[in-house]
Amino acid sequence: MRLSTKIIGAVALAVLLVPAFSLFASEAAKPLVNAPNAEDSSSFADSLLLPETPMPAAAMRAAMPYAGGMNSYTPRIEWFMGYSYLRAVPELANGNRMVSLNGGSTSIAFNFNRYFGIVGDFGGFNDTRLLLTGAGPSVNAQIDQGTAFTYLGGPRLSYRKFGRVTPFVQVLAGGIHASEITLSGCTGACTLLPSANAFALTAGGGLDVRIHHRLALRLVQAEYMMTRFDNLSTGSSASQNDIRISTGLVFRFGGGHRLPPLPPLSYSCSVTPTSAFVGEAIAVSGTAVSLDPAKTAVYTWSADGGTVTGTSSTGSIDTSTAAPGSYTLKGHVSEGDKPSENADCTATYMVKALEPPTVSCAANPSTVNSGDPSTITATGVSPQNRTLTYSYNSTAGAVSGIGATATLTTGGVPAGVITVTCNLADDKGHTATASTAVTVVVPQRALPVVSELCPVSFARDARRPARVNNEGKACLDQVAQTLQSNADEKLALIGSAASGEKHGSKLAAERAVNTKEYLVKEKGIDASRITLYTSAQDGKEVTTTLIPAGATFAATGDTPVQ
Repeated sequence: MRLSTKIIGAVALAVLLVPAFSLFASEAAKPLVNAPNAEDSSSFADSLLLPETPMPAAAMRAAMPYAGGMNSYTPRIEWFMGYSYLRAVPELANGNRMVSLNGGSTSIAFNFNRYFGIVGDFGGFNDTRLLLTGAGPSVNAQIDQGTAFTYLGGPRLSYRKFGRVTPFVQVLAGGIHASEITLSGCTGACTLLPSANAFALTAGGGLDVRIHHRLALRLVQAEYMMTRFDNLSTGSSASQNDIRISTGLVFRFGGGHRLPPLPPLSYSCSVTPTSAFVGEAIAVSGTAVSLDPAKTAVYTWSADGGTVTGTSSTGSIDTSTAAPGSYTLKGHVSEGDKPSENADCTATYMVKALEPPTVSCAANPSTVNSGDPSTITATGVSPQNRTLTYSYNSTAGAVSGIGATATLTTGGVPAGVITVTCNLADDKGHTATASTAVTVVVPQRALPVVSELCPVSFARDARRPARVNNEGKACLDQVAQTLQSNADEKLALIGSAASGEKHGSKLAAERAVNTKEYLVKEKGIDASRITLYTSAQDGKEVTTTLIPAGATFAATGDTPVQ
């Protein structure tokens, strides 16, 4: 039975291999054109039956660009053949007739896109050992003949991000057939096992490594397998736990073909900014075209002015040691030793000398009264955006402030023009100055003036023409109150007489004297504050003139009384 099983398996393998190798040879012999991609909306049948139409190289690059792993090959069909090992877990578990088996398996996967496919799987196993249980003691016996076959199907998920390695997971369900077995070398209670069919389920994954775009090596495929054979001890169906490990070759058909060879490598580079002041950094970047994603690009930079750092497609230039002038950046990218795998680029840049800062100076207000402040504003600009320091000085007054604004104080400053200087310095020692003018004025104070108070009349008493009557005293009481309220004010009394009065000048003087006497004796006014005059004007009265401090009494036409 064992020999016949091997013969049947070899025949089946040959029947499967002949068309497979025929298809493989025909695929390899085709020109490298762009067949339908695994992600096309066309059906699987179309990709197999419709003739492939050659496409221009530019269209092929657009359909399958050399970037991000998208140039990885996605076959329509993957046919696996290899060795498989089936083992019970745990070993010698009761009721599991599949304890340790060696054999082979084959599977065909139909890929609908880069990620999802359907798998049909067939396996054949031989040479197992069996744990017998029953009325007698448990024994191990060598199987004289016995085979097992699995037939499974289900979905598969593949991860095709990498160009050479494709991991996958799958869940398959179906059945398992175990043939009738005979035993040799059996001791104890021995019972033959009949042929049986049971449900089988596998869950696991594997890892394929591409050898050629039509051939891959399946390093490992490891799966948990559950079977549902009857437990001969109990006579009822039970679950058995197994593991299946496989390895072998994967033949790949259909799907997109390889892209044409990459064109020669080209390289361009740029600098940002194209001009900079000494000490400023310049960013550099390079763009390589036609890079092979399967290779590692090596970037190098050099420059004849400053120091370049960077080992990738980007870097920077330190210009602190460069003299002002024009320089050239040189870049190189390499993926190998061939001329087509190397490319160079250049870019020019300018290093400029440092420029001194500039400053403007303004005052607000520009005209102030002596003692009032003025705000000084300095506006500094550095072409290199250096750190700036402000200071101030003036020809008069005082300036306080260390930032962009300061205050000029003018206390005690006489009228005139003050020059304020705004000073600016950057952290490289460059300086700049600017000036502004502030006009200081001293306002003129208004001089006090004399004022006329109430007059004292002497017209009613003809018999006593120089006597101060009660009406006159009422007026003088008001005058006295004014003098008492303002101790620094003085009073001028100007007596006068009518033109027809006899001894008019003498009478005018007496009237002034009597008026003063009332203020001094009756009201307590200091006599030194009162000055007497006579006037040539026509009238029987004494006028009272208040003289504030600082005012001047103009006695024009009046005569002082001695």
